Amino acid sequence: MNKTMAKQPVFRFAPSPNGQLHLGHALSALLNHAMAKVQGGRLLLRIEDIDIARCTPAFEAGIVEDLEWLGLDWEKPARRQSEHLDLYRQALGKLIDRGLVYPAFLTRGAIKTAVAEYEAKGKSWPRDPDGAPLYPGEERKLSAAARQRMLAGGKPHAWRLDMAKALAELNAPLTWQETGAGPNGETGTITADPAAWGDVVLSRSDAPSSYHLAVTLDDAQQEVTHVVRGHDLFHATSVHRLLQRLLDLPQPVYHHHRLILGSDGRKLSKSNRDTGIAAFREAGKTPDDIRAMVL
Repeated sequence: MNKTMAKQPVFRFAPSPNGQLHLGHALSALLNHAMAKVQGGRLLLRIEDIDIARCTPAFEAGIVEDLEWLGLDWEKPARRQSEHLDLYRQALGKLIDRGLVYPAFLTRGAIKTAVAEYEAKGKSWPRDPDGAPLYPGEERKLSAAARQRMLAGGKPHAWRLDMAKALAELNAPLTWQETGAGPNGETGTITADPAAWGDVVLSRSDAPSSYHLAVTLDDAQQEVTHVVRGHDLFHATSVHRLLQRLLDLPQPVYHHHRLILGSDGRKLSKSNRDTGIAAFREAGKTPDDIRAMVL
């Protein structure tokens, strides 16, 4: 059973320092700030810097500068995921001990080849809500001894959730409360569908946690009561709700908002500097101009 959330509303803005913030981030940050103020709650800043190869102190400093320029304030200090790796490892270990995750050894290239060969026969490989092929999952059938031999040999691997086993542990329907709206207007009580994601990655050899595992644990540790984020993460909420149930973590309220799209109709990317908050600031725009553009 899920634990009761903290009484005072707690919101969080959680960017990754792997590029400059853009207008989409501005919308999310402004909404979190405004909703926290209206509800008499707290606003936290979390730096999601697990991707060591792409995240840099310079980008983190840019995030702080952009948010301060927008006139936002939050509780100090910010939480950095890189400072809480043991938390993620411990949670993964619990799931391993319960037999709910397994080591998966197929490389991205091997998966791509398997999918291409399958679809060349005129068949359709199942895909997750983001359009990525579901993992084949043949390694679920490996014996404990075979898995141990491969692990002992140092073979690169990811730890994947055995979705079928995980779902079998549920003793009640899996839902979440949506106060915003999904991509198709979904709101209210939403039925979660984690099976649509297949055997999701929870950790890799080169990273102690996936986004799914880290964000779920961080929200619980920080007693976040309201998760406000874009439509692109609406369906991922199903995985987060499953992990919350498996790890006996609190359940926040979710509020998904529209995305700011570029001229090509796609969601904005940190690699497109012309949509960055810093670029607008350098061009003479004011914080009020940014608010008018996104709200």
